[in-house]
Amino acid sequence: MPKQKPNEQVQQIPLSEIRPFKNHPFKVTDDELMQQTIDSIMQVGVLNPAIIHPAPEGGYEMVSGHRRLHAADLAGLKTIPAIVRNLDDDEAVILMVDSNLQRETISPMERAQAYKMKLEALKHQGKRVDLTCDQVGHKLDSKKSIQKVAEDAGESKTQVQRYIRLTELLPEVQKKVDSKEIAFSPAVELSYLTRDEQKQFLDAMDYSQNTPSLSQAQRLKKLSREGKCTKEAMRSIMSEEKKEEQERITLSRDTLRKYFPRSYTPLQMQQTIIKLLEQWQKKQQRRNER
Repeated sequence: MPKQKPNEQVQQIPLSEIRPFKNHPFKVTDDELMQQTIDSIMQVGVLNPAIIHPAPEGGYEMVSGHRRLHAADLAGLKTIPAIVRNLDDDEAVILMVDSNLQRETISPMERAQAYKMKLEALKHQGKRVDLTCDQVGHKLDSKKSIQKVAEDAGESKTQVQRYIRLTELLPEVQKKVDSKEIAFSPAVELSYLTRDEQKQFLDAMDYSQNTPSLSQAQRLKKLSREGKCTKEAMRSIMSEEKKEEQERITLSRDTLRKYFPRSYTPLQMQQTIIKLLEQWQKKQQRRNER
């Protein structure tokens, strides 16, 4: 949740004067959590003010608070408490992304689009700074920009780059990533296929009634680079019987984040989980000895 600055005042802004953020990547859905938000607003009102900024064409653009705005509308409110902050387009993008990445549940494509938007905003900021400042090192170049995105999100630079690769997928393929029909790692490999090849891949996936494994996706990527990724080749690869993989349990990042402070690294989370499992195992052994 973005912090209120000391000199900022909360105002009651008509909902009719606020429009959604342009190309907002985070979905606002009428789910159980939304209903809880509506119930809360009807009982005590909107407790946390939204952050908005003036729109060039008049009115305001929402930066942080899309779910609250929607819930307030459904609750029958005419106004919402908001802080009007003078932000340029890049500053607004960065704040919008940072505030929404704190949500408990974010789909892979929402995260991918958000990382891409923030990266482009940071790179654009770097170009503007470079035009007005001659001091060495002031320009936030592409390398530093992606490192900044990674650090702010608590991710590795490589993982951020992998997420951004997903934005190269066709919308139809992206939907299958969000619905978990295509796993994250295979999806990254498939993003290197051309748009026409991706269309043919969807045909091959439907033809075989199979989801791609990482190995299959890697082979499709290799065929694409060699100019041999034909419809027939894709159907052949996707129709292969998959070897039985060792049973494994995967916990998503979003699932784990609900139980750990945001400052925890993946290694710290892993160490804590192992320690807790060891404690649980000892308790089970004591029970069995009784």
